[in-house]
Amino acid sequence: MNNLKLKGITLGLSISLLLAGCGNDESAQQNVQEDEKPSLSEALDYTITGVEPGAGLTQLTKDTLEAYDNLEGWELEESSTVGMLAALDDAIKNEEPIIISGWSPHWKFAAYDLKFLEDPKGAFGGVENIQTIARKGLEEDMPNAYKILDTFHWELEDIESIVLAAQEISMEEAAKNWVEANPEKVNEWIEGTEKVDGKDIELVLTPWDTERATAQVMYEVLVQQGYNVTLTPVDPVIMFQAIATGKGDASLAPWLPTTHGSFYEEYKEEIVDLGPNLTGGKNGLVVPAYMDIDSIEDLQPKE
Repeated sequence: MNNLKLKGITLGLSISLLLAGCGNDESAQQNVQEDEKPSLSEALDYTITGVEPGAGLTQLTKDTLEAYDNLEGWELEESSTVGMLAALDDAIKNEEPIIISGWSPHWKFAAYDLKFLEDPKGAFGGVENIQTIARKGLEEDMPNAYKILDTFHWELEDIESIVLAAQEISMEEAAKNWVEANPEKVNEWIEGTEKVDGKDIELVLTPWDTERATAQVMYEVLVQQGYNVTLTPVDPVIMFQAIATGKGDASLAPWLPTTHGSFYEEYKEEIVDLGPNLTGGKNGLVVPAYMDIDSIEDLQPKE
């Protein structure tokens, strides 16, 4: 073999080894970068963004943190519904990770592409009903209002349409527009009742938009029937206390059997349960759809 040919082979082998070496370096560097990249749990600082301290959903989230071994070291950052929604909006605008305590029906599911994380242990419970409760003696004192409250029932689509509209206009206007656009449903609720002349009635509610929508619709219906209606927003435990002690007449806001279940058990002997006014509600941990996670069990404990 001549020297020129030998030099060519040697040069080619050297280049191949050099390229191979570079490839290994790049691969090693990439592996190091991937190892250094924080996990989703680390990026979230092992924190779930919650709502009001007194909300049933807050206690459910705390119970969930206890139920899952892989959530050891995680914390619930209690805030408010407004604060939680602001944090969610900021995260989505920047396409950052976030986990919130969430519920449906709620307008956020129409405004954003969100998903519930699977809850294999059922810590958040199953399907929820929104219930109507009344004080003892309401049926005797206001039989027509009692009958309307007892008959009232609607669907997820109804309440969601009002809450969506209320992002552009006031909740009062959105509810009034819905009542005017749905006379058949309203007539079903008031069938067999008579109008009254200025009878006072107080409805107690929680400050969630869905419950505001429900209460505002009932406000419109009862006002049309001649009642002077007062709407009083309070924390859930106060809501049950108010109905149990007769300081409030009725509420269309309790979520059962899970969200407000502990309050219901405490006061069920002092209230009248009129049954669900809406079915199909849900609670859980909610994330933007762009997050690569599907189950609570996909999260890692804090080391």
